[in-house]
Amino acid sequence: MQLASHLLLLLVGLLALSLDGQGQAHGQQQEDPSTGGTSPSLKIAPGNTAFALNFYHLIASRSPKSNIFFSPLSISAAYAMVLLGARSDTWTQIIEGLGFNLTEVSEPDIHQGFQHLLHALNLPDDKLETHVGSALFLSQNLQLLPKFLNDTTAFYDSKLFRTNFLDSKGATQLINNHVKEETRGKIEDLVSRLSTDTVMVLVNYIYFKGLWEKPFSNSKTKVQNFYVDENTIVKVPMMFQDKHHWFLHDRYVPCSVLRMDYRGDARAFFILPDQGKMKQVEQVLTPEMLTRWSQLLQRRSFHRKLKLYLPKFSMSASYDLDEILPSLGMMDLFTAQANLSGITTQGRLQVSKSLHKAVLDVDEAGTEAAAGTSISISFFSMMHNRNILRFNRPFLVAILSTSTQSVLFLGRVVNPASP
Repeated sequence: MQLASHLLLLLVGLLALSLDGQGQAHGQQQEDPSTGGTSPSLKIAPGNTAFALNFYHLIASRSPKSNIFFSPLSISAAYAMVLLGARSDTWTQIIEGLGFNLTEVSEPDIHQGFQHLLHALNLPDDKLETHVGSALFLSQNLQLLPKFLNDTTAFYDSKLFRTNFLDSKGATQLINNHVKEETRGKIEDLVSRLSTDTVMVLVNYIYFKGLWEKPFSNSKTKVQNFYVDENTIVKVPMMFQDKHHWFLHDRYVPCSVLRMDYRGDARAFFILPDQGKMKQVEQVLTPEMLTRWSQLLQRRSFHRKLKLYLPKFSMSASYDLDEILPSLGMMDLFTAQANLSGITTQGRLQVSKSLHKAVLDVDEAGTEAAAGTSISISFFSMMHNRNILRFNRPFLVAILSTSTQSVLFLGRVVNPASP
């Protein structure tokens, strides 16, 4: 009788947005000439975006009034690694759950796409720091099939650590120390306890730190009101600048959209629903809508002078993926029905637990929040002046890699004062 062993997936997403008030604005970043229409990473971009929004909608429906923040790229890359060892229905469910259509993209295309994507994101850049990686922590007695081991290394550059899971405390410390180091100390104690029958832990992480092309001035940050809902007001440090920005007030969707560029190959979209219209905006949040906004915000007519108010905040979110992904079609992976026979022939593997944690820091590097309080303006201020944009109520944020067209992070900020 084969023993069911356990594979634990730990997914880490970290986004540190450093708004350096001392920096100087730079011109428009140049697109990477190597990313043409045949780029492997562009082949998987539609599937990755579809997964990002499918996951978002599922989380939003379960927690309609909570902050949301996650790295769809981290989740997709980790499960694409598992795909290398999946067989039969488990393989099909992972493919479809990740948003891929095999009539449009093959499995080799998927792995080559991630290989190209991860390489592009990890390229040294003095303007933008992006660090994406993965690691396999294996029981000292577990023997992986050579093809799985070679493919995870070749396509995902995964590091391998032999681990004594019988020493639960030591194994936990080993994994937590690795995650802490790879995320520049931002994420600590990801693992609280490991079962002694764990034989393999897969960790995926992403670290991002960017500087705005048009930084905020520390001296202009003032404490103001943020309207969580009709009955809840919190105080937040509100940054301000009066500069030219790419933004639009959508005439078909009840929201405003702001594009903020980083120095380097990334940009952010901040989506501000009209008062009370978050649900309506979320309903039309599709890959096609993101593409539409992105294309519109390349037109010069949408580059205008703007009085911009954006909160300075930090938040984090954690998700039990083994409780979420079955709703996206991955039914077998977390049960005894899982077929991961492409990983090892020593025993029957199943995924016992899958965790994802993401951290968002939007701050002014090296400074403290301003202590002054100013009189707040109500929701309706922007309706009187179309060139004022106040993010003083719940909004959405998406961080994208420009050249690879990949969604690195996606979230909803309902209460920026909530950690």
